[in-house]
Amino acid sequence: MRDGRTGFDPVHLYEYLVKARAKLLDCVRQLTPAQYTQEFPFGLKTVRDTVVEIPLAEWTYIRRMRGDEVPPWDDRPFSRFYKTDFPPLERAWKEQAEDTRRMLREITDWARPVEYVARSADEPPFKVRTSTGGVAAQLFFHEIHHRAQAMAMLRQLGVPAQNLDYSLLMYDRMPLPRDAG
Repeated sequence: MRDGRTGFDPVHLYEYLVKARAKLLDCVRQLTPAQYTQEFPFGLKTVRDTVVEIPLAEWTYIRRMRGDEVPPWDDRPFSRFYKTDFPPLERAWKEQAEDTRRMLREITDWARPVEYVARSADEPPFKVRTSTGGVAAQLFFHEIHHRAQAMAMLRQLGVPAQNLDYSLLMYDRMPLPRDAG
């Protein structure tokens, strides 16, 4: 739901992610299987692990906003793609995007409290308190964070992913004559 005072429209912001993602995935599609799984000394180590992390986390954030239980990491539907080639992940990600759009359209209270217990193998469980808007912000920023890692890996593989900036993809642009002020 759009906030008339601020112009905040999470569905619009998500559409930016989908457009930028499409350009990024066009680059990923060019990789050989060896490039897709080549290790790097930063981030999640491979393009595959990086691009799997994004929809896996998105799936999790959507469940958190709904108030649903989130199963352990290995039981989440996107975890299987850590061991597959790219095409099955891309198909599943498109389906996830539809679910995310629906969820973002359904939310009417971006300040509604969200609480859950986070668990990971690396640290003891901890309680998280935020809001639906906070979870949505994490969904958006988390993708941008990992997209930047994937872009750096792609560039090192000779496939530059660039021009994914919000203003380039979402602003209306009207060409003017060179001498226009």
